[in-house]
Amino acid sequence: MLFDLLKPAIFALDPEQAHRLAIRALRAMPARAPARAGPLASEVAGLTFPNPVGVAAGFDKDAEVPDSLLGLGFGFTEVGSITPLPQAGNPRPRLFRLVEDEAVINRMGFNNAGADAALDRLAARGSRPGIVGINIGANKDAADRIADYATMAGLVTPFASYLAVNVSSPNTPGLRALQDEGALAALLDAVIAARDEAAAGAALPPIFLKVAPDLTPADVDAIARIALDKRLGALIVSNTTVSRPDLASHHRGETGGLSGAPLRALALRRLREFRQATGGEIPLVGVGGIASAEHAWERIRAGASLVQLYSAMVFEGPGLGGRIAKGLEKLMRRDGFASIAEAVGSE
Repeated sequence: MLFDLLKPAIFALDPEQAHRLAIRALRAMPARAPARAGPLASEVAGLTFPNPVGVAAGFDKDAEVPDSLLGLGFGFTEVGSITPLPQAGNPRPRLFRLVEDEAVINRMGFNNAGADAALDRLAARGSRPGIVGINIGANKDAADRIADYATMAGLVTPFASYLAVNVSSPNTPGLRALQDEGALAALLDAVIAARDEAAAGAALPPIFLKVAPDLTPADVDAIARIALDKRLGALIVSNTTVSRPDLASHHRGETGGLSGAPLRALALRRLREFRQATGGEIPLVGVGGIASAEHAWERIRAGASLVQLYSAMVFEGPGLGGRIAKGLEKLMRRDGFASIAEAVGSE
């Protein structure tokens, strides 16, 4: 594989330099058609996903390469997080490869070029096919963060297959407090109102809520109640963790959110808890430590209708999504399921 040949050179670069190189390479790729609906297709939140394997937010922060990613075989991609105003994020270095642990620690801090830049690119997509979710956030120095989320919802609704509300990043001080029951209900009310107004009678993109893995059982129950009450399209379980299991890398002491293989067990446990708390009434998106078809299948059997990748691509390359999708089809047939939907929550 080309990535395997290039990997030593890529890993010799600073992680942020390597990421920018990956974005530039994807931008230079010849256009490819997105994945077609086939045996892995399923309907989630009113959207038809050709396969359940997506790119998690954070990889394509500024909506530079959604169609290139779809052309690699992903069933969907999620751009962002995007904030109303551009912001530089936290000081560098802020992204660390933990090679021995197949993990990443980041403390990026919602660095992005702002809504205007992303909207120009999303508008230029026109009516190209493919599911592109838009992950929205608030500026670090916003006087009213709920107002920032509402502003973003209004701006991106015309371009979004779905809206992902990110209140779970550990790298913007105080942001995770928006997962508290009262604040979360107020936030979602504001986002829903802004979306409905911006849609102006057109189809409403469903709202997905991205939650942290570092939640108590009471938090899970409260978020589940709100998600049911607000009729959310899905819950994305989960973002990075501030916990630190045993790690081998010398970067293990860096602050920020940990993702990759060490997050796998925790993210799976939270997914099962949300499946139980919601009674299977809300679709779940499994993310965190998924690096193979077997990992994705385990998450689907535990209750995920969709799965997302990011950190695993650092170690396995951008073709991983297509390989996982092919592997999932084999696993689905091996276990006697006729569809992904039939397998969801079947463990």
